Amino acid sequence: MTISTSDAPEDLIRAEAQALGFDLCRFTDLDEDWPAAGQLAEYVAEGRHGEMAWMAETAQRRAHPRAMWDGARSAIVLGMNYGPDRDPLAILAEPAKGAISVYAQGDDYHELIKAKLKALARWLQARFGGQLKVFVDTAPLLEKPLAGRAGLGWQGKHTNLVSREFGSWLFLGSILTTLDLAPDPAEPITCGTCQACLDVCPTNAFPAPYQLDARRCISYLTIELKGPIPHEFRQALGNRIYGCDDCLAVCPWNKFASLAAEQKLHARQALRAPSLADLARLDDAGFRALFAKSPVKRIGRDRFVRNVLYAIGNSGDAGLAAEAQRLLDDAAPLVRGAAVWALSRLLGEAAFEALRAGRLPAETDPNVQEEWITPRPRERAG
Repeated sequence: MTISTSDAPEDLIRAEAQALGFDLCRFTDLDEDWPAAGQLAEYVAEGRHGEMAWMAETAQRRAHPRAMWDGARSAIVLGMNYGPDRDPLAILAEPAKGAISVYAQGDDYHELIKAKLKALARWLQARFGGQLKVFVDTAPLLEKPLAGRAGLGWQGKHTNLVSREFGSWLFLGSILTTLDLAPDPAEPITCGTCQACLDVCPTNAFPAPYQLDARRCISYLTIELKGPIPHEFRQALGNRIYGCDDCLAVCPWNKFASLAAEQKLHARQALRAPSLADLARLDDAGFRALFAKSPVKRIGRDRFVRNVLYAIGNSGDAGLAAEAQRLLDDAAPLVRGAAVWALSRLLGEAAFEALRAGRLPAETDPNVQEEWITPRPRERAG
């Protein structure tokens, strides 16, 4: 469907998007091939998606935006800045506190952006007609390659989008439409020889520039992985209890970034530098109350407390051992197993062995038994 108006429709759409709170709004057509599909197929074939089975299950629909909707002619790609007001890595020097990824310290961006996308879509249809569909993150649409094609930025060596205006701090949303809109030029890759994002990764999750092995990524390990985190990565977690900002935070393009204009994306005080001791005491109701508006709520209390216990084990603070020992009686085996590991790091050899002798005979879960049976003194903090 071709539209005509005395004003350029792209300018009108951009103005409306800005009025709704989006920081960037650009356009691309959907006529060309989609190299990202081949990259995704290789990624899945090598198993780098880990337990994220949905990536394999939806690979065909991700092969091209038109594979999801054959009638789409153009994409409107929108960006919202979530730049922080402080260095996200400073918290890593405070081992008794938990580091929560910047994007999860404010309100859930999925809900915020989806509401704004739907408002823009209603305006767009009333003004220009046509058909459309909105997407934000969870749909099987490769939004970062789409954003690169539309000129919002480029995928850096850390595979995340980098923007000239906002560095590595952009949330994305998209609208596919039957309208023919003039495409913006794609943004060339402008990383040069810099590989700061690759060098800073605590778990060496990048096998090569522009490639990610999710199975080694702390964001995947603390958010997507449902079971115990493999031993080889636990010490590298440090006090990161939800996500990891390291590769984003060191990007030199962040020098152009600014604080998020959207107040709902600003960090809540309770999530800036929470005490590990306080977080370890969360029951399900307390967890749901603390993270009521945060994306953290989606992983559930047990997985979150698992992460907290690994951080406690890495803290070197023997005073936190009491919190871990209390959780040896938790109903969730995932939590009990993490508590065992934390105590193996915080207690001396004799104290840990005495605790094991009293606890192991009553433990029924095989994963927790394994944590007790296989001591790893080389990992022990003290």
